[in-house]
Amino acid sequence: MNALRSLPVIECIPSHRLFSTLPPKVIERLDAISSMGTYPKGAFLFGEGQQPCGVFIICGGRVRLSTSSADGKELILRFADSGDVVGLPGTISGQPYGATAEAIEPIQANFIPRDKFLHFLKEHGEAAVCVAEILSDILHATYQELRYLGLSGSASEKFARLLLDLTAQPGKISTAGAPRPHATLTLTHEEIGETVGLSRETITRLFADFKRRHLVEIHGSTLTITNKAGLEKILEGVADSRAAQAG
Repeated sequence: MNALRSLPVIECIPSHRLFSTLPPKVIERLDAISSMGTYPKGAFLFGEGQQPCGVFIICGGRVRLSTSSADGKELILRFADSGDVVGLPGTISGQPYGATAEAIEPIQANFIPRDKFLHFLKEHGEAAVCVAEILSDILHATYQELRYLGLSGSASEKFARLLLDLTAQPGKISTAGAPRPHATLTLTHEEIGETVGLSRETITRLFADFKRRHLVEIHGSTLTITNKAGLEKILEGVADSRAAQAG
């Protein structure tokens, strides 16, 4: 826990790309209604189905958000890093939290109680717009998850779609003379598998297969797409197969 330096909310909020646009006075007001806490690895910020008590702004460390079935099978929804906000949908709607938030390493987070946060949004319209954009991002991520689990048939297709999504960032699109699409991998093979509904062994096998076929390269934590058209062809092949079956 000593590795985490005490950070006031006013320092960690600007790390979120949306909150960084808020005027200093608004951030100071948010600081006034926030309280800092430190949590060890394995600690739960909140649990799925729990009544919402407020939001957490992560200032250091990483949090895993997951959901589970009645038989105990777990699915990772996303990971929250420094500057990310967790617990937002339930806090806004008043509905129970839809996921469990667990610290996968020692973390530091600012907690804002639900009633104070809602009052803050009513007072500061610009902050409410930021929150709406964050909720939109969460919805978009949910759509992606549905694509992996519902629309992707084979393990290869799920994996190819994930790799293309990971590298589909501004400045990562390959053009003549430009860097090839790439991304920094922060997830283990097991975490990637839990994200797309595959086993760790399957992810390891797919990585080896895609590298052998010169579709991707991995150097340290950097993933590089070496044949984007080849990955897209995997998706197109599945789509063509489904169209033929429908016909």
